[in-house]
Amino acid sequence: MKYLSKINSPEDLRKLDIKNLPLLAEEIRSFLVESVSKTGGHLASNLGVVELTIALHYCLNTPFDKIVWDVGHQAYIHKILTGRRERFDSLRQLGGLSGFPKPVESKYDTFCTGHSSTSISAAVGMAAARDLNHANYNVVSVIGDGSFTGGMVYEALNNAGRMKTKLLIILNDNGMSISRNVGAVSTYLTNLRTSKAYNEAKTDVKSALSKVPVVGEAASSFISASKKGLKKTLVYGEFFEGLGIMYVGPIDGNNIKELIRTLNKVKNLNKPVLLHIVTKKGKGYAPAEGHPDKFHGVGRFDVQSGELIDKKTDETYGDVFSKTLIRLGATKKNICAITAAMPDSTGVGSFKRFYPERTFDVGIAEEHAVTFAAGLAAGGYIPVFAVYSTFLQRSYDQLLHDVCLQNLHVIFAIDRAGIVGEDGETHQGIFDLSFLSHMPNMTVMAPCCKKELSDMLDFAVKGSGPFAIRYPKGAADNVLGGSSQPIAMGMPQKVYEGKRAAIISFGAVMKDVLEAYRRLIKEGFTPAIYNGRFASPIADEFLEELKSYEYIFTVEDNILSGGYGEKLTCSLSAKRIFGKKTVNIGFPQKFIEAGSRRELFEKYGVDDKGIYETIKDVLSDG
Repeated sequence: MKYLSKINSPEDLRKLDIKNLPLLAEEIRSFLVESVSKTGGHLASNLGVVELTIALHYCLNTPFDKIVWDVGHQAYIHKILTGRRERFDSLRQLGGLSGFPKPVESKYDTFCTGHSSTSISAAVGMAAARDLNHANYNVVSVIGDGSFTGGMVYEALNNAGRMKTKLLIILNDNGMSISRNVGAVSTYLTNLRTSKAYNEAKTDVKSALSKVPVVGEAASSFISASKKGLKKTLVYGEFFEGLGIMYVGPIDGNNIKELIRTLNKVKNLNKPVLLHIVTKKGKGYAPAEGHPDKFHGVGRFDVQSGELIDKKTDETYGDVFSKTLIRLGATKKNICAITAAMPDSTGVGSFKRFYPERTFDVGIAEEHAVTFAAGLAAGGYIPVFAVYSTFLQRSYDQLLHDVCLQNLHVIFAIDRAGIVGEDGETHQGIFDLSFLSHMPNMTVMAPCCKKELSDMLDFAVKGSGPFAIRYPKGAADNVLGGSSQPIAMGMPQKVYEGKRAAIISFGAVMKDVLEAYRRLIKEGFTPAIYNGRFASPIADEFLEELKSYEYIFTVEDNILSGGYGEKLTCSLSAKRIFGKKTVNIGFPQKFIEAGSRRELFEKYGVDDKGIYETIKDVLSDG
């Protein structure tokens, strides 16, 4: 690496001659592909922004100037150029580099991101803080076209245009989020980048921009005076102009010289500016260019072939959900499937192949998805919204007000519930039980195995009111041998009879609970084992049954605060069932770092060993 090996900060980058930057980009791509092939991560999105990241740090005075990366999964090159290259083999590992921007990790990371459509809001706030402090640094938001389907973007744009302060928004347009973008916003941006007027005027715009003075009001005045010459192109950005935000573009976001030339012209304009760039997701690595969705978030892979090293062989909970939904859709013609820009990741894509007219991709717009589902339910349909736990968090008000208040029959299939692992704090699905189980009318369930997930979907479709079914990432267990008692509202399944103590497993932690149980049996303890099934409601009949036990232990893949164990304890108290020693096992009330699912279970004592030791200590002391 002739150039990359010498760069440990943006200051080093800015010492390079501009003619050598394309060679640096090639080195970065090679380093990135080789590194991510060993750790896994978000590859395609990063390959597309190599030139943009170089140009930003080359033109700006970071960290004095601030860059906010929307979502943040495309910030790997940013990390490489800001002194973290030598630690890149620890990416997304326990104790290693985060896969997202993290201010505690580096002074160059200005804002903790991980979810979509937040960067413009954060950048507007930073710009306001700068103005209040009478400072004069640049604030830049880098946001993808997929994120532009999120409603928060338009709230932020409205605010930015009204404030009329110095702010640069870079719209990175690659036609993708995780899957192909959908909807009117995607169509609008496609028209912008492919319009005849744009292509005819591109040469004229380049020429005009080359004459723009570098700084201040002179540049602003020049562009205003040149509107007649530029309007042929800029008219297609009239939406942004109407909000009070100057629109420039589209330009080639993989042409580093063009990027630098344009950034140097617009960075000092004392007004909000949106620079529209067009990039290729996966650029420079053929497998990622050909399959950008596959390489959006990828596991370890062979660099030469692009084939995954750890290929999925076992059926996942997502697979079970997809197959069951397709089966139910054949007989229940009023079942609809909803996804927020993740059809293949959630299993909705398979349903769409059978029932396209009953499948809706609303884009990255989870709040809208929930209220949209409420509207479908009000119209007599049974909508199933398949969504990752961490993204459902964004829809709290819509869940409570638009679905639960009206007791509408909407089913939430909550994938990646519990610990997800390597994506870290922003993606751990350990809060959904806490914010769902206190909502009136919401039935909250979790299967312990693959068959139970299928049974729960059947149960939810036949029921009424809102249902939430949470299940984890990864292979679907078959811990109870595929046999289970029929599901009854609010009732758990008794797995083993026992005396003195009851262990209640909620969700996909049953495998560890049963292993802990076997070890306890060898020690002479004989606890009963229950499969909890329902976090809300919890049947009075079950609460009465618990009177016969002196000790009650709960185990869950959620934070303890507001989780299943706390819900059960409160339910016992409400029924005046006192005198029981209750111990809840789960995750602490904190943001859980990156690491494999198994590593994190072991670290926080939610694995079979931790469960065994906790229960043994309590029972031995008693």
